[in-house]
Amino acid sequence: MIIARDRPALKRALAGLDRPLALIPTMGALHEGHMALLAEGQHQAASTLASIFVNPLQFAAGEGFDRYPRDDARDLALLELTGCRVAWLPTVETMYPPGCATTIEVGGPAEGFEGAVRPGYFRGVATVVAKLLHRVEPELVLFGEKDWQQLQVVRRMVADLDWPVRIVAVPILREADGLAMSSRNRYLTREQRAVAPGLFRVMQEVAQAGADPAALEHGASALRAMGMEPDYLALVEAETMRPILVPNHSARLVAAARLDTVRLLDNMAIPATSLAHQDEDHQEEIDVTICSPDDPERMPNGAYPGSQQTPLDTTNTNRLDR
Repeated sequence: MIIARDRPALKRALAGLDRPLALIPTMGALHEGHMALLAEGQHQAASTLASIFVNPLQFAAGEGFDRYPRDDARDLALLELTGCRVAWLPTVETMYPPGCATTIEVGGPAEGFEGAVRPGYFRGVATVVAKLLHRVEPELVLFGEKDWQQLQVVRRMVADLDWPVRIVAVPILREADGLAMSSRNRYLTREQRAVAPGLFRVMQEVAQAGADPAALEHGASALRAMGMEPDYLALVEAETMRPILVPNHSARLVAAARLDTVRLLDNMAIPATSLAHQDEDHQEEIDVTICSPDDPERMPNGAYPGSQQTPLDTTNTNRLDR
């Protein structure tokens, strides 16, 4: 495995790689979730390059940039074991030379949720990902689904800037008790680690209950009862991150909660069984309140004259991962 720490070394390493090339951006402190990204990159590309860079633009004052876990020796050993071809470990000065004054601001899916809780966070994400793409010029770049909003922000940026790269999303890897794998999990005390899987359990219960406003409020209360403080627990349209009231086939349940100083992020698709129940409830409501069988004005299709029945949009006509 080639280890590059500056731009000339990266350029030399890239010259010897077979294409297509998969880029796996990381901030180090690697775990099995990162290994899953590498494995998928090796499956889809001829070569893999992993970057390790703790990006200061993603941290506001007091958010723990200095204490973010770093263990380059361990991370490099893991990358070599997985067959990664190149590891790029740039310094802050390499990524942001003196005088650097340009950042990238993404709207749309960057607004709200993490964008509201951590102002400037997605500016840092978009800027560093753009720099990585510019330097590496990969054919594909892989991100985990755990940071769902981040994934949508990167997709939006790549689509809007016509970047010739394919975004590959890799499903969340979980511990045996359901906790989503994250580098930040190592901050948890033993007592907090025992509580942390409750976030996913509550999300499952909310999703099975239909993820309506009442279920979301009940879920937030359940998290507080466990000792967590939810930053948000919301149902959103998966690509735009716009809040929605009724789940559909493009819905996502997103959550962030704090255990003392540790923030836990998670998300999940709405199970098909919950969607089926929503459809049944919706149909029952139509039959009872709109389509009374003895109504003389009722048309053969069950609607009133002049009414429109618009189905939920369950197709995805605006793919951003081209």
